[in-house]
Amino acid sequence: MNSNISLKLYNLIKTGVIKSNAHFWKTFYNEDVINMYPCDLQAIRQELEEKGIAVISVFDENFPTVDVKLKNSEKPFFFMYKGDITLLNNTDKNVTVIGVLTPTNEIAEREQKVVKSLTEKDYKIVSGLAKGCDTVAHSESIKNNAKTIAFLPSTIENIYPKVNNSLANEMINNGGLIISEYVNEPKNKYENIKRFIERDRLQALYSKAVVLVASFRKGEGDSGSRHAFEKAKEYGKKRLVMYRESDATDLTFGLNIDYVTQGEKILSQKEIEEL
Repeated sequence: MNSNISLKLYNLIKTGVIKSNAHFWKTFYNEDVINMYPCDLQAIRQELEEKGIAVISVFDENFPTVDVKLKNSEKPFFFMYKGDITLLNNTDKNVTVIGVLTPTNEIAEREQKVVKSLTEKDYKIVSGLAKGCDTVAHSESIKNNAKTIAFLPSTIENIYPKVNNSLANEMINNGGLIISEYVNEPKNKYENIKRFIERDRLQALYSKAVVLVASFRKGEGDSGSRHAFEKAKEYGKKRLVMYRESDATDLTFGLNIDYVTQGEKILSQKEIEEL
């Protein structure tokens, strides 16, 4: 846990020496370069241990690998986490479930049935710990005694949203994982928004499939889920849309309707079986 090289990377990110994923792959994917920068390993190790946070980098043997060729700006190299990092070792057993921040009770109940069906097939549910559909995905997993994974748009120390701090602890205690690429807080609003989009790519990257529960069209309401869904297409992951005919006049399913019109597969028990 917390290898020396990963602790050094943590320090370089925290102090602003490494500025981005692309910067790392261009300049710092070399242990000799990293070792040129002095740091107090003992102090850093103690700091993280006191906070109960683990770090892992591409130099570590058990760093979660990806099965997709990525450009350097999207290729992960460092994570901070709490929980079981090995849950990312087999993406074929992970399914991302995402959707709106404000699902109706009916939408939440339909999502719960989907999550229950997936966990009964021994899938681990991936989501983003946001309010609404993400919360339903993680909570229903725990209810079914299944491990669940949250990729955060925030640091581990300052979980967003704060209202889900207790849910994050439940996830960890149930053998799950909360994980983030971020060491420092965002410097501005633009960087904060960018992190949500960057997080969405990880949900798609470390899953076999992405399930869209419900989402507004862009400009009609909360539609952040489209980022993960589009990345799933780019990465060659299976995409499934929750939809039935009665949803056709509901703006909450606007994006779902568009995807179904474009020929995306509608989520069904048969599709779950065929995963």
